[in-house]
Amino acid sequence: MSEQAATKRTLEGRVVSNKMQKTVTVLLERQVKHPLYGKILRRSTKVHAHDETNECREGDRVRIVECAPVSKSKNWRVVEIVERAR
Repeated sequence: MSEQAATKRTLEGRVVSNKMQKTVTVLLERQVKHPLYGKILRRSTKVHAHDETNECREGDRVRIVECAPVSKSKNWRVVEIVERAR
């Protein structure tokens, strides 16, 4: 395994929009602990991911991997659909 392939991040998130061609918007949620009070807080980030086959739908859980920039705002690529939306 090359050293560069080991540094690519893989994340899992939920598709919140698929209105663009070959692009989906993925919501990534994480939990962080407040530095002073210790309460667990939910934080989220939206990223655009490249979906070459246009098979993702809203509500799907997908696994995305970091890649070279595809466009101005796309630095992620959909690897697989983990769970289909009901």
